[in-house]
Amino acid sequence: MAILMPRITQAKLILRRSMSNGRNNTYTTIPKGYFAVYVGEQEKKRFVVPVSLLCQPEFQELLSQAEEEYGYNHLMGGLTIPCSEDIFMDLASRLRAL
Repeated sequence: MAILMPRITQAKLILRRSMSNGRNNTYTTIPKGYFAVYVGEQEKKRFVVPVSLLCQPEFQELLSQAEEEYGYNHLMGGLTIPCSEDIFMDLASRLRAL
C-alpha cells in the first residue's frame, strides 16, 4: 500500500490544480468525495467518480497507463484515462463507482 501512495498523492494534486483554475461554473462543481476523469479514445467524455476508486488496483493500473501516455500535465485540467468509454464504464460498474 505504501508503494502506491505517491500515485494517490499525485492524483490529488492534479485534482486540486484542476479545481483551482478560477472558473466558477457548474461544469467544474464536483461533490465532496468525488473527482473528474476524462475518458475516450478520440472524443473525451467527462465522468465524476468517487475518490474510493483510487484505492482499487484496477483503477491504479489505469492511472499508471495515464502516467505513461500523458504524464502528469493534463491539458483538460482533470485526469485523462487512456481507454475507451465502454472499458471504463465496465470497470466502474464492476467497482460500483457509477
